[in-house]
Amino acid sequence: MSDQDDDSNVGLRVVAIIVIAVVAAVVGFAVSLAGKPATDAAVVEVVEVVEVIEAPEPVGEALALIYFAVGSAEPGADLADAVARAQAALSATPGAIVLLSGFHDPSGDAAQNAELAKARALAVRDALVAAGVSEAGIKLRKPEITAADGPPEEARRVELRVQ
Repeated sequence: MSDQDDDSNVGLRVVAIIVIAVVAAVVGFAVSLAGKPATDAAVVEVVEVVEVIEAPEPVGEALALIYFAVGSAEPGADLADAVARAQAALSATPGAIVLLSGFHDPSGDAAQNAELAKARALAVRDALVAAGVSEAGIKLRKPEITAADGPPEEARRVELRVQ
């Protein structure tokens, strides 16, 4: 064996070791990421993007306003009437969609208020779906902020439109 063959073998071994180390590092990194659960914030962002992209602009007056208690996403007694009105409007207008807009006021933590407004809109959506309205025909708008000078209950509402 010549000195040149020995140098060539050493070079190949060094390259092989480097390749194995890089592959091990990549596999180790991938395994460490796979073990971490997705955060709720990441899931919420994906849902919001899909829903906002699909939601058209509101047209006309709201068919119904559903009000909520302070800090709650549990709908009030006016929900049953709103669902019935939406069903009647959908029957009269085949192909129409239900557009839901959740509202909150500008006070306090903006992110928490937006999440609560979204949870309220989702509660209304769930009630509509439970009543037989197609989920594909319900669109959610990004949570909206009400004017600070209006009645406080207006900041805790979901507007329902059939358009």
